[in-house]
Amino acid sequence: MTVDGTDCRIPEMGRDWYSQKFKKSAAWYEVACSILGQYICWVSGPHQPGLKNDLEIFRGGLLTYLEDYERVEADDGYIGEAPMYVSCPSMISMEAERKKMANRCTSRQETINKRFKQWEILNVPFRHDVSNH
Repeated sequence: MTVDGTDCRIPEMGRDWYSQKFKKSAAWYEVACSILGQYICWVSGPHQPGLKNDLEIFRGGLLTYLEDYERVEADDGYIGEAPMYVSCPSMISMEAERKKMANRCTSRQETINKRFKQWEILNVPFRHDVSNH
């Protein structure tokens, strides 16, 4: 499973929600999909941009729900939790079959992120209170 911060546009909310990357207000979400299927199994957010990095969001969210000996597939931004909780691409000890499975997981997560953009799910500004986001 790959965990990724995803931009979701919200109306201008001032400095607290300003994203340097997008030059406007934004909210960050951690989105994870199942290794066994294409289903989204975890969403955490909204998080203020720049307040926490991806690893801090992971440690305060998904990590607390992992069972003993359960790990996630993630990109190298999460290597601080490897190998105990995260399997990253830069882990050299991965054999060929294991790398093939990790690439399938990464591809599946990227497909989900692509569909967010294709279906313009994140292009419509959220016009309600942030607590309902």
